[in-house]
Order: sequence, then structure tokens, then C-alpha cells
Amino acid sequence: MKRVFLIVMDSLGIGEEPDAALFGDRDCNTLKRISGSDKFRFSSMRDMGVGNIDGQSYLPAAKKPLAAVARLRERSMGKDTTIGHWEIAGVVSQSPLPTYPDGFPPEVIAEFEEATGRKVLCNKPYSGTEVIKDYGEEHMKTGALIVYTSADSVFQIAAHEDVVPLEQLYGYCRTARKILKGKHAVGRVIARPFIGEPGSFTRTANRHDFSLLPPKETLLDALEKDGKTVYAVGKINDIFAGRGVTKHVMTHGNTEGMAVALGALDEEFEGLCFVNLVDFDMLYGHRQDVDGYAAAFAEFDNWLPSFTSKMKADDMLIITADHGCDPGDSHTDHSREYVPCIVYGKNVKPVNLGTRSGFCDIAATVAEYLGSGFKGDGQSFLSDIIKPTAEEKALCEAAYEAMHSSYSPYSGFTVGAAVLTKSGKIYKGCNIENAAYSPSVCAERTAVFKAVSEGEREFAMLAVCGGKGGKLKGLCPPCGVCRQVIREFCPDGFPVLLMKSKTTFVKKTISELLPYSFSPDNLSEDK
Repeated sequence: MKRVFLIVMDSLGIGEEPDAALFGDRDCNTLKRISGSDKFRFSSMRDMGVGNIDGQSYLPAAKKPLAAVARLRERSMGKDTTIGHWEIAGVVSQSPLPTYPDGFPPEVIAEFEEATGRKVLCNKPYSGTEVIKDYGEEHMKTGALIVYTSADSVFQIAAHEDVVPLEQLYGYCRTARKILKGKHAVGRVIARPFIGEPGSFTRTANRHDFSLLPPKETLLDALEKDGKTVYAVGKINDIFAGRGVTKHVMTHGNTEGMAVALGALDEEFEGLCFVNLVDFDMLYGHRQDVDGYAAAFAEFDNWLPSFTSKMKADDMLIITADHGCDPGDSHTDHSREYVPCIVYGKNVKPVNLGTRSGFCDIAATVAEYLGSGFKGDGQSFLSDIIKPTAEEKALCEAAYEAMHSSYSPYSGFTVGAAVLTKSGKIYKGCNIENAAYSPSVCAERTAVFKAVSEGEREFAMLAVCGGKGGKLKGLCPPCGVCRQVIREFCPDGFPVLLMKSKTTFVKKTISELLPYSFSPDNLSEDK
């Protein structure tokens, strides 16, 4: 039973991206900034390999990191929570969501006022804590709603809980969500309730986000369709507007989020547990609180071993972020930064994947690990990080051995293949050339035909490798004829290991290698 725990340390950027200036950012590096604080602790994350990620030279690297690591560059045109999470879930956004540096246009505000029956205060970019300080008393006297935005694509409504009950505030947000469509389709409408008296207002933990629906299928949608569990913790359910989520728990900060994630390890499910830890961004990044951010990081670092020690054999942990929010740069907004990708599990090899283009590679990797056909806009790196099983090792060794029996005096290109049957036997084959080229036969067909000639009809897996002069160099995928032969005996999900070396491979299914194939099913009278 495979499970993936995907934890988003909201806003933990690790250095500005090359196009940061286009987004109004410069000299931003969230992790580097907080690493200079006296509150910063990172022993567990150091052991994982956070200092081994590209560009983190200010942190000591682990000599023997425990996890696979990568630096991810965002492909979407944005630096906000919605777009960042969509990309993590496999959807790249080509256009940025609308922002309102001068406030929302009169026609939007007028429609909102008419629909709610309440006037609007503020209507400009503002700090969430400052806006209630400056407008909270007037709101309490008049009942007008405090509407404000930020550099992000958000329509925020602040209201005192004694003036506007929570459910009524949420209803106003739903109204705004219906109004804000088309060119005004902001990423999120956010309820920002507060309490207290003038001069001492405080925001409560009853924030609620009403997000724009993703423009196309996400990893969450695909896993739900596959019958897998999608367990959303924190604001994940809000970000995806509940779509693709099978279970969710709202949390009120990092500490509760980590507790829920830890408890999820004791639950029986197959699928994804998707966690957002919002305090890094909401409480510390936007408020330019370097020490507070560093202390929150230290809390996570201290908690991490309690989580990893409880992980089961097939569990995978992925730690990443959705954007940056440097608490020490020149503004309070998000920052366009690379994000970390740390992958840990008992079956994960501690390799450095360098810098990859796309948060969406996470979705492709999770999908492949959980056996989903979802690809999204990313490229899976699963074959680069997952340790081979005993069966896969044996099959690769057999294919490599078969390659050295190749009869290829004309091309000099040697190929070996090995097929594992469901009875547990391995049959090897090599390519055999002929002076009259047409009688030549490929290694894959040799192996499969040998097995069939011995009465085998059910196959579990096939491995293939090849190269000039008996040396492996790059992948050696089966030719079209061999793919058709494999498809004759094997279903769409049949795994084919394309070997990169004696011990590493890229795993593909026969349906990926031969889409829209002609199979025995096509000859069935029922078709």
C-alpha cells in the first residue's frame, strides 16, 4: 500500500529565479535570509540534504544525505499560492492571475455592494493587520465590509466576528467568488475575520479561502478517479475548491498541521496526503519577521524526525514550497524564487537531481509512484530516485548478461533483453543479425518467443539494454515490431525497464511505448 505525504512549507523559497525582476523582485532568498537568524535550526533538514541543493552554498552540505534533493524552477507565470499549488499538482499556468494595485474597479465594487447590501471600506492594497487597525472601528460603527487586496491575486474581506457572523462572512465571500469571473477571476477570495476592540484588534484563525477552480485536471482529480485517497490538510482543500479531495482537515497553523500529518501516518489509506503549513507565509513572510520565520523553520526541523521514524516501508515524503516570501527583502509580497524538493523514503535513493524546470515534476512523480496514468505538464523523476526491487535488479542483470551474447557482426550494436513471467522464471534474449538483413531478430522478440515456446503466456516485466560494442550508452527502447509483439501478450500497464546502466533504468508501460495499439482485444467479437 503506497502513500505519499506531500508537505508544502508555504513560501520557503531558496533563491531568486532568473526572471525575478519581471515580477518586481531582486535580492530575494527566503531560506538564506532566515538562516542568518539566531532562531534558525536545521539539523534534521541538513541531514536530509537541504544544503546539497543547487545554490545553497551558505548552508553546509551533508556528506551522506538521507534524501533525494532538487531545486525546482517555476514554469507558471506567477508567484502566488494558487498558481504555485496548481503547478505542484501538475498544471502550468501560462498567464498570470489578475492583480489590482489600485484597488478593484468601481463596477466590481458596485455589484458586490448591491449583492450583499453592505457598503465597502478601503478597496486598495493593504497589510492584513494594518487594514483592521485603520478601518476596523469604522466597520464596527457602520457595518461596511473591509475589502482589500495585495500584490497577489486576492479579494480579501475583513469583518469583526461580532458584527458579521462567520457563516455570513463566508456567504459574502461566495457571492464575491461568483462575481469575480472572466477578466476579474482572481485566484482567491479570502475571509479575514477578526475580534477585539479598537486599538487591539486581532485576526482569528477562522480564515477561509474560496479559490478559483483549476483550469484542467490536476493530480488530485486523477487520484480521486483512480479510487485513491486524497487527504487534504490545512488550506489545500480551499486552494483546489474541494475538487479531487476525498478527505480534508482544516488546521489553524503549522503546529496543528504537523500534528494532523503525523496522525495520518496511523491511518490506513492508499494515495496522497497533501499538507500546507501556512504560518511561514501568513505570519512571518508577509510581516517581514525574520526571527519568527526562522523559529517556525526550527519547529518543523525539530518535528521532522518524529514523522520520518513512523513512516512505513512504502511511504514517500516530499517537502517543497509554492513560492518565496523573503521576510527581509524590500517588500511584504511573495517573491519569485526557486523552491526545494526533498524526497525521503526507505526506497528512495539519496541522489541530487540538480535544477529541474517545473514544480509540476512533483505531480508526475507522485502519479507514477501511485500507479496513476496522470502526467500533467511535468516529467517524472521517479526512475532517478527509486531503489530497484529485487525482481528489477535480477531482470536488469539478466538483460545485461544477454547483451554480451549478441550476434551483431554487421552493426556492432549489441542488445540484451530479459522477460519475467508470472510463474517467476526469467527468459533472456539477444539480437541476432543476418547477412540478409530481413531475417535479423531483436533481443526483445528472442526473449519473449523463447518464453512462449516453453509454454509461458503471462508476463510480469521486461528489461532491455543496448549499445555499441557491448557498452551501455543511453536508453535502448524496443523497436516498433517488438512493441507490437510485447503488446500481443501483455496489458496496457505492463512495465518495461529501459536500462540506463546495469542498475538504473526508466520504467515505462507498454501503453506509453505503443499508444492506441492493435491488440487481441480488437479481434474480439464483443468489440
